[in-house]
Amino acid sequence: MAEKVFVYDTTLRDGAQQEGMNLSVADKVALLPIIEAMGADYIEGGWPGAIPRDTAFFEQLKEKNPLSQARLVAFGATCKVGLTPQEDPQIAALVDSQAPILCLVAKSDIRHVDQALRTTGEENLRMISDSVRYLRQMNREVMIDLEHFFDGFSFDPQYATLAAATAFAAGASWVILCDTNGGTLPSSISATIYDLRLRLLEHGMQAPQLGIHAHDDGGCAVANTITAVDAGCRQIQGTINGYGERTGNANLITCVADLQIKTPYELVTEHQLSNLSKVAYAVSEITNISPARRQPYIGVCAFAHKAGLHASAIRVNPDLYQHIDPMIVGNDMRMLVSDMAGRASVELKAREFGIDLSQNKNALAQITDRVKTAEAQGYTYDAADASFELLIREIVFGERPRYFEIESWSTHVATQAHNVSQTYSEANVKIHAGGRRIMRIGEGVGPVDALDSALRTALKNVYPLLSTFELIDFKVRILDSARGTGAITRVLITLKDNAGHWTTVGVGVDVIEASWEALIDGYVCGLMRNGIAPDC
Repeated sequence: MAEKVFVYDTTLRDGAQQEGMNLSVADKVALLPIIEAMGADYIEGGWPGAIPRDTAFFEQLKEKNPLSQARLVAFGATCKVGLTPQEDPQIAALVDSQAPILCLVAKSDIRHVDQALRTTGEENLRMISDSVRYLRQMNREVMIDLEHFFDGFSFDPQYATLAAATAFAAGASWVILCDTNGGTLPSSISATIYDLRLRLLEHGMQAPQLGIHAHDDGGCAVANTITAVDAGCRQIQGTINGYGERTGNANLITCVADLQIKTPYELVTEHQLSNLSKVAYAVSEITNISPARRQPYIGVCAFAHKAGLHASAIRVNPDLYQHIDPMIVGNDMRMLVSDMAGRASVELKAREFGIDLSQNKNALAQITDRVKTAEAQGYTYDAADASFELLIREIVFGERPRYFEIESWSTHVATQAHNVSQTYSEANVKIHAGGRRIMRIGEGVGPVDALDSALRTALKNVYPLLSTFELIDFKVRILDSARGTGAITRVLITLKDNAGHWTTVGVGVDVIEASWEALIDGYVCGLMRNGIAPDC
């Protein structure tokens, strides 16, 4: 039977310290069942008594806790220098939170005891022991996070060991070894844990429950976590998508996938493993910080293949260029089409759109040549699937879906005579749709916004579904910038509706022309994907 490794999520506390993240009480409550869905055994909610928002969070959970299996943890610190736990108001706040498990941060580096706490090593050990014993008397499970443990052990292994032994002797269920500065390398993590376990054995502690809490300042948080498990730790702490202060914490998504799929340990169920991608993106929606596109396992690029050589092999056997089946973690394989692509790449990509080109060699050749020519002109299809689908349909079926025809368009940007510091934009479009000629004027904060407004207004009666389309991303790239204002411009536009999102590309001599092309492709592809019949 596989040995269990426990998963401890600290997204709501340590992850929330990331620059630009600001979680409300409602956000944190909404995140609890999402994080639970990926198999977290413990979810740390925050620091009641120190942060008013976290105090309010635990107050709300007293009435209704949405967790069904994961256990809620309140974070705090040992009692202060010179105080007993009974006298410390923050210890009282931890008890009042009614969280069943409390995780206390404690010093294990004697230099921090001397310089930060400004007390003696003996007093620090007293603070650890008294705090754990008191909270155990309050019928709480207590864990200890030993801050700066690896740096402290390197400087004074005897004192760092004493901090861990004191916590266990007082009744702590787990002692978590923290690489707080995030600069320790895997070889040091492993050596330190093996050494610590031998030293704890001398204190009569044969099978201490150790955990690992790694930060990513040296780029090794995931590797350090896996190494720590191999060295004997049976609890891993981290955050969804690697959120956290500075460069972030160990990414729990990656850690769980690596350990569950590639080692003998058991962390989550098969179903929970398949939820990883869904969880990562659901959390990102609430935090408003997207996962990195190239994030292992769940990133949109994690199983994206561009080189023609890869595509040829994948067509025979997908496992030849993939370390796992992406469906195991709820992701999917994507074929990217670019000037590197061969016919195999095009054939596999067309399958994603429901078009079988395996017996259409002529179309494969035309599409491949067209892609290479277009990319030489500045287009990019590896980031614009929707435009590529339209290109395929144009070649295979003779034309793109005709939802409307453009007669003309124009934009106008001007300043108000009485306020030259402000500008306004106006666009005029003339199109044919629904059997009639339509002219509309749109206004916006810029010429592209004005064009979008005019086009939507012109088409809304013919295609009401357009009202559900939302422009969510707009990227501009200047190509051949050495030509200055004569350089070619490439624009990528991403639209979404209730069913998903899609990206189109446009290229032109200026940003407006390129944006217009991408915008037209975006509307056409959105209508097509929703099964709307062309009415032109």
